[in-house]
Amino acid sequence: MDPKPRPNREKYLETLRRMTGEERVRKAFELSEMAKQAMLDGLRSRHPEADEATIRRMYLARLSECHNRNY
Repeated sequence: MDPKPRPNREKYLETLRRMTGEERVRKAFELSEMAKQAMLDGLRSRHPEADEATIRRMYLARLSECHNRNY
């Protein structure tokens, strides 16, 4: 049993079912880009003194921490 209520889950699943494969892949890339930008914006916000090269190094370091090493 799922302890968290998900009132829009069925609507979400139906939306996914109506999308073509191409649309789902396109949406996945869009969401991935949004996550990347959110992470970069967060790093810039927390480290306003850092230059872009430093921000990029921090970003790549954080990304490597998140990488699933099972693959």
